[in-house]
Amino acid sequence: MDTLKIDKKIGEKKVKECISRSQEYLLSRQHSNGYWAGILEADVSVVADYIILGRILGINSKRREEKAVNYLLENQNMDGSWSLFWKGNGSLDVTIKSYFCLKMSGLSSDTEYMRKARNFILKNGGIENANTYTKIILALFGQYPWKKIPEIPPEIIFLPDWFYISIYDFASWARATIMAFSIIITLKPIFSLEKEKSIFELYLNSKETDNSKTRKLKHMYGPGSIFVLLNGLFKLWDRMPEKIKPLRSKAIKKVEEWILEHQEDDGSWGGIMLPWLFSLIALKCLGYKETHPVMQKGIKGLENFIVEDSRIMVLQPATSPVWDTAWTLIALRESGLESCHPQLLKGANWLMDKQINIYGDWKIKNPGIKPGCWSFEFENKFYPDIDDTSVVCWALSLIEAPDRKKRDEAVKKGINWVIGMQNNDGSWAAFDRNNHKKVLKHIPFADFITPLDFGSPDITAHVLSILGKQYCSNNSNKDGNKGEAIYNINANSFTDKEVILKALSYLKKTQREDGSWYGRWGVNFIYGTSKVLQALESLDNCISGYNPHYINKDKAVKWLKSSQNEDGGWGESCSSYEINKYCSLGESTASQTAWALQGLLSVSGEEVSEEVLKGINYLTESQQDNGSWNEKHFTGGGFPGAFYLRYELYKDYFPLMALAKFIKVKEK
Repeated sequence: MDTLKIDKKIGEKKVKECISRSQEYLLSRQHSNGYWAGILEADVSVVADYIILGRILGINSKRREEKAVNYLLENQNMDGSWSLFWKGNGSLDVTIKSYFCLKMSGLSSDTEYMRKARNFILKNGGIENANTYTKIILALFGQYPWKKIPEIPPEIIFLPDWFYISIYDFASWARATIMAFSIIITLKPIFSLEKEKSIFELYLNSKETDNSKTRKLKHMYGPGSIFVLLNGLFKLWDRMPEKIKPLRSKAIKKVEEWILEHQEDDGSWGGIMLPWLFSLIALKCLGYKETHPVMQKGIKGLENFIVEDSRIMVLQPATSPVWDTAWTLIALRESGLESCHPQLLKGANWLMDKQINIYGDWKIKNPGIKPGCWSFEFENKFYPDIDDTSVVCWALSLIEAPDRKKRDEAVKKGINWVIGMQNNDGSWAAFDRNNHKKVLKHIPFADFITPLDFGSPDITAHVLSILGKQYCSNNSNKDGNKGEAIYNINANSFTDKEVILKALSYLKKTQREDGSWYGRWGVNFIYGTSKVLQALESLDNCISGYNPHYINKDKAVKWLKSSQNEDGGWGESCSSYEINKYCSLGESTASQTAWALQGLLSVSGEEVSEEVLKGINYLTESQQDNGSWNEKHFTGGGFPGAFYLRYELYKDYFPLMALAKFIKVKEK
């Protein structure tokens, strides 16, 4: 792609044409109920897990298995492996589960697909080297010994929330999964599997041999030593006669009640696949039949997460309607659609109806605040999140709702809830407050599921953005699309100023030596750096006592420019999480290019920089005729190092925001 040398008028005309096409495309994607929801895709093991565990639940059909096989084979790498993300290196665990799914679905182990996959697995250590989650799935079918699975005694349900460790010290996603695992691992069920579908050929040695002892020695003198000791004690306790464990049956009953109480209206648990499937299996282990209303509700709800055509099926690990709707409203509004546009009003009304006004698990550790929040999914009342709530408040403030009182009340409650969820270090996390007991990072299950919900620069930046926009709207509104002043931010009052300055202090401390910031929920340093620069722009000239030079923006700008690709775009690999530094994707993506541009355009004077002009050129030249962009790479975070996401609409609303910001800044 040629380097852009743009004359102002021609350039702006071309950009505005791209904006118009993008708006039309996004408007065409709105659901009749008012929301937007792109497909949310993870690695192929989500489909593999569904087929494998579906055997236990009796939900599989021959046609579904055929579609799953097609999907897996289409995504197999040349070396026989499957990856955690598009074009990533092969993952041992994803490959083991995919192999098991294919063999369970009837694919012969003699095929070239299976031979190559088997070679990859054995070359990378075999089943012995798999993570705990993979081994639990295998143990359910007698393919791995339960005695080598770490224990989770159900008695942990009795630990009070004031104790040093309780179930509420785990991240929300880990908490719901651990509750289900505590039942399954305690009961140690083995479901039937035809002999010809076993996968003992994936062991390096024999099916009774693995390297768990080696792992124990590695952790014996490290931070995880306490959990090695505890697991030994839990194993001993588990082998004791029931009469010596008077609380065991009561604990199982208590966990069962907890699981039942936490089922959502759509049948899910937490709105995500991992605790959902295992909660159903835990209940089955307790004797619940597939005809039980709870089981029927859970199984039926899975159908709404499946995307399929005549050839393949994809199971979404979650759905993102609240997130997608909020960002789409912001993009359409900031790109020039009227605040009273009928489709925007419909989207805003849908969001207001999704506000959660009941208490969730977050209340256990933070009882002093009132609800008024939003979740990521259609249904997830127990685990609303701070990121969604912040972005929804931002979106609603841009829309001229007919029922202004209802809208204002919704935004006020949302911002109050967000402020009350600030961590002691000034940051905000996704779901909980002060969920940071680092010792839990070393539990045996941390090899596949992030056990803690630390604060992050990207979420903190989103909160600061809405606080800054609301404050500026109360005062001199320099940006016509900042939104209405709904929440009366008084940045000169002690309380509001302390909230903001604590957050800025956190961002100052977390800026890396190269000038970038870590992005927990978007890949990765491009995302984090962009979000912080945008937050700082929202606060500039608004906060008394805040020095715009307090945080080194010039260093961040220099870093963003240094990571630009030759074609003018930006692209960062999910591998950045594994090596904890920027890792180039080797090609550009629309979403990451948009993030970089939004960050650069948040700094005065950058609208005329060569890097910005080249980035704008990349977006205008790569836009498709229908107004969308093509993007197969995963640019969404999940569990760093273990699980990543591709948001279908990231390639659409973020580029629209970047192009609109470019025009707006130039016209100033």
